[in-house]
Amino acid sequence: MNRVTGLARSTPGRLSLLALLLIVVSLLVGAVTALSVQRRSAALEALADRSEPLAFAAQEVYRAMADADATAASAFLSGGVESAALRGRYEDDVAKAAAALSAATSGTARSERVGGALATLSGQLPVYTGLVETARTHNRQGNPVGAAYLREASTLMRTRLLPAAQELYRVENANVVRDLEGAGSPPWAELLLGAAALAALVLAQRFLTRRTNRVLNPGLVVATAVTAVSLLWALGASLLVVSHVSAAKDGATLVDVLARARIATLTARGDETLTLVARGNGGDYENAYAEADRVLAEQLARARGLVASAHLDGAVEHHGRWREAHRQVREADVRGDHTVAVAVALGQDAAGAATAFDALDSELLAAIGAARAELTLAIGEARGALRGVVVAVAALALLAAAASTSGVWQRLKEYR
Repeated sequence: MNRVTGLARSTPGRLSLLALLLIVVSLLVGAVTALSVQRRSAALEALADRSEPLAFAAQEVYRAMADADATAASAFLSGGVESAALRGRYEDDVAKAAAALSAATSGTARSERVGGALATLSGQLPVYTGLVETARTHNRQGNPVGAAYLREASTLMRTRLLPAAQELYRVENANVVRDLEGAGSPPWAELLLGAAALAALVLAQRFLTRRTNRVLNPGLVVATAVTAVSLLWALGASLLVVSHVSAAKDGATLVDVLARARIATLTARGDETLTLVARGNGGDYENAYAEADRVLAEQLARARGLVASAHLDGAVEHHGRWREAHRQVREADVRGDHTVAVAVALGQDAAGAATAFDALDSELLAAIGAARAELTLAIGEARGALRGVVVAVAALALLAAAASTSGVWQRLKEYR
């Protein structure tokens, strides 16, 4: 013990301890900074490869099923034999829902909430399509019971399938927010650790100056410069990531708002057609339409507050046209003119509700595509800012440790 204490009190002993301390500080700071940068990189990788694509897949599950429900009701209203276009659209929606569900199932961590939603979707979608086919068969034969089967199918869709799809989308969208927060947190760790390493090197330089009467130690000067470069590199890259992630957050918010607007659009269309299918008993559907229309208007206004877009301007215009067409549908239905109400609801001319709905949905789809493209670009730029940073920080930490050791070793040799 006395030998150790004596060594610590001697100048060579203190220089040895100083060298050891600088090695530990350089390697520790380099390792922690590299891990911090790697954490950001991992969050961005998860965002690009898993959470954002899965959130879109969940959104597509909801969209496809809601559109299938609305299309099935429209096909039912069109008469005994539905048009090939409506039949094809319904089958395409069911196929897209199944494909998106498969993508969500294969790529999602099976939490209890997600597992329950996926089980409901996988198990009940075939039941829904079976009910629709039964309704279609009775409708072609002119049996009034077909409307009851269609209402049962729609009830299944609205009470089990769509809530499960919404829960799936909510979970996946929360994962997007989580990964954005993980990647875009301020680089306090990098800043504090780098500043601590620089402070240690400056204090070590002052200690050597007092002990050796030499103003500069080449090894410590190199170590200080290398540590400063490492700090600036890691800090600059992290700040770029924060900036790009901020843009990505704006894009993710816009995608979410537009997705909610599209969901409200599809919900309103289903309610509009089911009101006519119910033939005078569709008050609940009409109330649901009014609520969905209100949500749609709110989401469109919110989206326009986030970004200026020709697609959104077009969506607002088509929404207004649809509202006018719906007013005509209700007026005809209330006065008992069901044929006219159906004609306006399914009309493909400029005044038809179907035309306005399709145009609105197309504009929202285009707006979502543009917003996702901006989101993907921002994520890609953030990932690019971190390229090579982990390797550089690790290499510079080793170089700083070696330079510090060399600098102190030169002074130690003077005491031999």
